[in-house]
Amino acid sequence: MEARATAKYLRISPRKARQAVDLIRGKKAQEALAILRFTPKKSARLVYKVLRSAIANAENNQEMDVDRLVVSRAVVDQGPTWKRVRPRAMGRANIIKKRTSHITIGVSELEEGR
Repeated sequence: MEARATAKYLRISPRKARQAVDLIRGKKAQEALAILRFTPKKSARLVYKVLRSAIANAENNQEMDVDRLVVSRAVVDQGPTWKRVRPRAMGRANIIKKRTSHITIGVSELEEGR
């Protein structure tokens, strides 16, 4: 049984968001929260919120024990890219790509004997 939480259309590039997600994959939920709390990145703050939501879903909807939760799945997918135009010299224009992310985190209970 897995409880999950998703945050969609976050204004951070998937490449930057994956830095924080890679830190917590496979760790205990409480340890992952501590790691994210002291990681000085914007992505860590966003992933922290999603992880807290996944833990709350596990506790309230699935009635899992919070102390035995493990981050079983942590994925960052690319969302739609916003395209903006920036004027350049001699009448030209450059396209600015503002990338978005979808962060999905799943937590499950640690089995006995692990």
